[in-house]
Amino acid sequence: MKPSRFTAGAATGLTLALALSACAGGEADNEEPMEPEATQQEQESTPEESPDETGMDDGDMENMDEESMDEETTGEETMDEESMDEESSDLSAVMPESTGDPFADARTAAQHMPMTAATLSSGFASALDIPGDAQSEAADVRGQLTALFQEHVYLAGIGVATAYQTGPDSQEFELASETLDANSVALADAVGELAGDDARESFLRNWREHIGYFVDYAVAASEGDQEAMDQAEADLREYTDGVGAFFDRTTDGELPAESITESFNGHVDTLTAAIDSMAAGDADAFSNLKMAADHVVEGSAVMTEGLTAAAGLEGDPSDEATEVRATLTAGLNEHVYLASTAVFVAYTEEEGTDSEAFDAATQVLDENTVELADAVGELAGDENREAFLDLWREHIGYFVDYAEAVAGGDDAAAEEALMNLDQYRQDAGEFFEEISAGELPADDIAEGLSMHVQTLSGAIDSLNEALVQNS
Repeated sequence: MKPSRFTAGAATGLTLALALSACAGGEADNEEPMEPEATQQEQESTPEESPDETGMDDGDMENMDEESMDEETTGEETMDEESMDEESSDLSAVMPESTGDPFADARTAAQHMPMTAATLSSGFASALDIPGDAQSEAADVRGQLTALFQEHVYLAGIGVATAYQTGPDSQEFELASETLDANSVALADAVGELAGDDARESFLRNWREHIGYFVDYAVAASEGDQEAMDQAEADLREYTDGVGAFFDRTTDGELPAESITESFNGHVDTLTAAIDSMAAGDADAFSNLKMAADHVVEGSAVMTEGLTAAAGLEGDPSDEATEVRATLTAGLNEHVYLASTAVFVAYTEEEGTDSEAFDAATQVLDENTVELADAVGELAGDENREAFLDLWREHIGYFVDYAEAVAGGDDAAAEEALMNLDQYRQDAGEFFEEISAGELPADDIAEGLSMHVQTLSGAIDSLNEALVQNS
């Protein structure tokens, strides 16, 4: 693991670099994806054939013995090859998918989670006769907004941490800013689908502007400039008034300006608190960031009510089945970002996984794990809560094993971690099939978890390349 380069006060030129990259006037161009790198090199070994020595005059029996030995040897080789092929096939389901961009790869891994939540919630709703429709139009909007607003907080937090860690002129920070802006565009698209193109453009312009104010605040916090921090906060409060008026106007009063402004003031309160703790290097930065993410999850529920009512969409965004879907969406989506954050910390702290910062990050990750287990337990009972908790913690441990192995160049340990993750997805599939009385088939769950392993391990590969190998 590389030594830490974090210095809370080092922010020369940070204002301009952050403002240009995080608040660009247009959508960032995406680089041509790199071909995924295999974590392990496949090696084939073909034994050399012995020269033909069957011309010896020792009789038919010896020839028969030799033929028998040849057949036995050929059989052993065939079995070995079949065994190797089988192992390769098993690993192919969990081989990492990496572009070299750790932030885009983490977002790709997170984007699988709302789909997984939709599948799980539908299965539970059918198995347990939960009232409502987890697949309604309103449920779709709530799941989408839950994931996107939560993602905004985590990508903003990761962007600030990256600027503090690698510098404002680093390629890593540029990539983090591009991924944050991709989220901004996705949020604007979601608003536009419900309220039209004009609303989309207005939201995107003002949303990027408010990110710029958070950037100003982060710069000032890192420099200890209280006056600049106060100005940035004042700009953010002015934004909250504007966004309240925007949603009131856009929804014909279905989202009253006062309630939206109040919600976004809470967003400012919680995210600036997280930035304060990051700038100070405090261990509670991770829990503060989670608090900020939890706040926007609550806000997305309110926004969904107004937006779906104004658009006349079918379904109830607050029925029980939709609540289950939203809860699972938030928990699973957050899992990816907290896991990525923990790996980021392990790769940038001098003591790696033995550091105080890593302990703090993993404690918050485990808090998310407990919340997911509680959600499962409410649906399937305490015994299944405990079984899920054990399974989920175990698979997180395998991701940590993988992260340590690739950073240390230990191919054998990396392969073992992937094999353990492959077995985990099979076990999880059987678990969900059992607790849903077959409504969630084991093979379908295992296939979905295959994407989770491929994309999150791919993000780990990219973090390793950016923060360890290229340091």
